[in-house]
Amino acid sequence: MIEPSLGAMGYRLVRVLMTSGRRATLQVMAERLDDLPITHDDCAEISRSVSAILDVADPIAGAYTLEISSPGIDRPLVRPQDYDRFRGFEAKIELALPFDGRRRFRGRLIGTAGGVLRLLTEGGETRLPLEAVARAKLILTNDLIAARQRVLSNPHPRQAASSPPNSLTHGTREHHGHDRHIRATGTASSR
Repeated sequence: MIEPSLGAMGYRLVRVLMTSGRRATLQVMAERLDDLPITHDDCAEISRSVSAILDVADPIAGAYTLEISSPGIDRPLVRPQDYDRFRGFEAKIELALPFDGRRRFRGRLIGTAGGVLRLLTEGGETRLPLEAVARAKLILTNDLIAARQRVLSNPHPRQAASSPPNSLTHGTREHHGHDRHIRATGTASSR
């Protein structure tokens, strides 16, 4: 429902997650199509767009908080393309059911082929069925940090002015009927 709108705005939807607790939270994780870090302005723009779509479609009953965030440097891997995009970097993979007696794997991403995730582990190449992956994320390593710094070495003017390198940026919007409250926060990392 929101993915086409975000794509037209220059963003890629990474993940949508609804959590419950004292208050329901709809977490929308997005990134820029140009791979530069998301800024507070980006979060606000995404929040306005997603809020407008949700106001019209009204898919969520009751009050909830809309949270917009970037995936961060040690991002989740949620689509088959993610494994190919981040080929060569280390990742943690957790399967829904055991494969060869294990549910958790760690290794360097080789990529995907024919519905199979290829991972270079200490024991050699491991092939895991993509449909069995429950969770996966990049591991923060010096290689990953260096690759991110290379992307940031020629920052877009908008990014340079509004967001520090390696920042995790997110914003929240609370929905109480027709009243909305927006809060944007950011945390800079000096890694």
